[in-house]
This record gives sequence, structure tokens and C-alpha cells, in this order.
Amino acid sequence: MAEVVEVHKDWIGSFPSGKKITVVFVIGGPGSGKGTQCAKIVSQFGFTHLSAGDLLREEVKSDTEQGTMIKNLMHEGKLVPSEIIVRLLLKAMLASGNDKFLIDGFPRDEENREAYEKIINIEPEFVLLIDCSREEMERRILHRNQGRDDDNMETIRQRFEVFQQSTLPVIQHYEKMGKLRRVDGTRQPDMVFEDVKVIFAQLNTQANEGSGVSRVQTNPFKRWFLDLFCGCFDMQDRRN
Repeated sequence: MAEVVEVHKDWIGSFPSGKKITVVFVIGGPGSGKGTQCAKIVSQFGFTHLSAGDLLREEVKSDTEQGTMIKNLMHEGKLVPSEIIVRLLLKAMLASGNDKFLIDGFPRDEENREAYEKIINIEPEFVLLIDCSREEMERRILHRNQGRDDDNMETIRQRFEVFQQSTLPVIQHYEKMGKLRRVDGTRQPDMVFEDVKVIFAQLNTQANEGSGVSRVQTNPFKRWFLDLFCGCFDMQDRRN
């Protein structure tokens, strides 16, 4: 695993310095409705939706050594090494051309979070938790018939266990930071989205307020220079 990560260490790039990138993590158990809500958010608020799971499945289809390794891990209900996931995310973010991202199903554990902070290091605006009961999630998965190889009953139960054991510390971490936004995912998607819209509308309001601040105000050096420059003219006027 470590060798695979090392091979891809320099394959991506980075965002331009000073560019504002907005990231929102969307967390919820398998079958909680994350993908449905993300599609609605993309349509209304202009985000790019990136699913960690979808990116991994695309890599599996690439028929590479890394793809084969990921396929085996997914069949066993195990987690893929965090650095691989984060680099796949960063590659997709850079390729999108957008500056607003919904990252779906991530971070799943503290190792994911730490790898994200090490490699991408863009603090999320908030973390949206789609809260849903295990019984409802299981019912949804068994009825959705998407032809996914990892949707057999045994693997479903393993995914539930992994989510409950691994993701709780992540949720607690962001809750302590005041960044957790929780919605009840057991309801119909449109009802859930009514709550989600309120959360994202607040984010848009904050962004619009922030954009009203001049560039000079956000750059202490420029502000100091202009104060000094204008002060010199003020002194000259007084002498005259």
C-alpha cells in the first residue's frame, strides 16, 4: 500500500496561492441519502460534488495495480489508505475548474482527516451530517439496485460497523470546532433539503458579506502603505 502512495506522490499540483476555495464535507452512513442531497445542492448552489466512493470505484475500473488493490479492499469491507483517497480528491478538485466543493462520504475516520489536512489543508466551512437510522439505511440500500459490487448484505453490515466505529471521532472533532450541521435524513429527500437549503443559504450570506471587504483591508501591508502615503500628503497640505 505504501508503495502505491509513493508512486503517485507528485502527480497532482495545487490551487493558486490566495484563491478562495470553499469545501463542505458531507457525512452520513451508507444509504443515508448523501448523494441525493448533494445533487440538490449542486443544482441550487453551484458546488462541484465529489464522492470519495465514486472516485475509488472509477479508479477500480482503470484496471491498474492501484485499482485492483482498491477493489480487493472494498470487497472485504475495508478502508482504502487515506493518502490515496485524498490525492484522488485533490486531482478531481483541480480538474473541475470550480472553487466550491461538496466532498461526499469523507472523512470517514481520523486518518482520513489527518491526511486531508496534510495534503490539501483547506479547512471545511462546515460538515453536513445526514443523520439516519441504521434500519432505514439498510432498507434503502437493499432496494436501490444500482448494480454495485459492494451492495451485498454481508458487506453492507461491515460498512455500517466501519462507519459507526470510525466516523464518530470525526463527527465529534468537528462538533467541538462548531462546524457540525446536522439534519434528519430519515424523512423524504425534499423535506431534508428544506433544512439543507437553510444551512447553505447562510453560507452564501457569509460569502457575500466577506466579498464586500476591499482587498486593501484584507492586506495589512497595503493598508499600512496607503496610510503612510496619505499621511504624507496630509502633512504637506498643512504646511502649505
